[in-house]
Amino acid sequence: MTTPEPVNQTSAAGFDEATKARLIETNGIDIISESERTAKPRDLFWPWFAANVSVFGMSYAAFIYGFGVSFVQGVVVTVIGVVVSFLLCGIIAIAGKRGSVPTMVLSRAAFGVHGQKVPGVVSWFLSIGWETFLAIMAVLATGTVFARLGFGEGNGIKIVAAVAVAALIVAAAVLGYHTIMKLQSVLTWITGAITIVYMALTFSHINWSAVLAIPNGDVAAVIGALTMVMTGFGLGWINIAADWSRYQHRDAPNGQIVLWNTLGGSVAPVILVIYGLLLAGSDPALAEGITADPIGTLAGILPIWVLIPFWLTAVLALVSGAVLGIYSSGLTLLSLGIRIPRPAAALIDGIILTLGTIWVVFFAESFLGPFQSFLLILGVPMAAWAGILIADILTRREPYDEAALFDASGRYGAFDWLSIGTLVGATIIGWGLVVNNFAGDAPWANWQGYLLQPLGLGTRTVVDGVEQWDGSWPWANLGVLFALVLGFVITWFGRRGTIARQEGRA
Repeated sequence: MTTPEPVNQTSAAGFDEATKARLIETNGIDIISESERTAKPRDLFWPWFAANVSVFGMSYAAFIYGFGVSFVQGVVVTVIGVVVSFLLCGIIAIAGKRGSVPTMVLSRAAFGVHGQKVPGVVSWFLSIGWETFLAIMAVLATGTVFARLGFGEGNGIKIVAAVAVAALIVAAAVLGYHTIMKLQSVLTWITGAITIVYMALTFSHINWSAVLAIPNGDVAAVIGALTMVMTGFGLGWINIAADWSRYQHRDAPNGQIVLWNTLGGSVAPVILVIYGLLLAGSDPALAEGITADPIGTLAGILPIWVLIPFWLTAVLALVSGAVLGIYSSGLTLLSLGIRIPRPAAALIDGIILTLGTIWVVFFAESFLGPFQSFLLILGVPMAAWAGILIADILTRREPYDEAALFDASGRYGAFDWLSIGTLVGATIIGWGLVVNNFAGDAPWANWQGYLLQPLGLGTRTVVDGVEQWDGSWPWANLGVLFALVLGFVITWFGRRGTIARQEGRA
């Protein structure tokens, strides 16, 4: 018989009083003890709101308009895309309450104890990518704002910013859950207040006639914009959704878990993106600038006296999101079998984040394009994984056998080949239905979209060595939605018997 993986890697008794006083979380991928499950559903509002109340959310408006949709269509895809994507996060958060362990350990119930490492590796790379992106945006925003204040654009300011941002992110992630929850509740009020001030000061820039004159796009354009919004918001966080609910009381209502997760994640982005649609639709130059320098461009329409509060808000909001990402990427690293304490895992990811930030800020000639291409490649298998896990969670009727999540010989087994096969198959098909939006900047990603031309959804050509696509559907990112739906449907119908046997119902 296989020896079960130790459930508690650092402390079998949970927190002692000294640890609580230091606010250092010693739990890694441990099963959270009953005495520590003190959180309430409404507590989920704070981390999700603070991580998504960034003014950076306004920049998504320029990306939405890039698909060729109107203001009204942009509002519709924003509301639907943001709310639905965070609703899916809320469903996965239910598993955290049921299973008392992080998301990527709970996923072992669907993929097997060892089989889970397949999506686990993808999740780790995705989390590392997102948290590094947010740190880079914070550093670049610092350079832009301080340059406008007359301090120049030298590397000195960026070096200080890079060190400070990385230190804040890593310190909070190392301290862990309880510190992060307190930090996020404070940041919520600060960033929310300054964001309201920003909107009040820039409201005069809105040109309603110009906004309402933007023509409607076709169905493919709307679907493309919707997919982008879902991927940029809820689906970008979905692989860590249960990490923040594993401290909930076991009797917390599922509906309350979903509600507060969805509300916390979606309320700020919906308002910010719609406001961004008004600003970007009023000024084409503003919309164009956002695609290259989101924070700096948004700061450019502010009076000088408010730049420091704006900068602080922008940086703190970006740091807030990065803290959630690096905390969870550390947990994912542990779920892959790395036997180190959770703070050490967060520190390792912090070092990677710091090195990535320094390389991009000071040495990379092009960043946004290759990064977006990288995220799209990982986004397809993560969408398939999300569909599989959501169906698995909705099918279950009983709490998880927590010990079996660490035992390859237990009820969840070592590998679930249907789930693994579904993930691989949905990913292969999904990659064939998406194209690289930055073909010139990231030619290494131009291998995607291989199913579009055979299916009559677009025509691929190469002009001066750069891939180009004719037609609307190649830009609709159909592969992401297809992978999500296919993963859900196959699991919903194909694993019902397996789940019933796991729960002793068959």
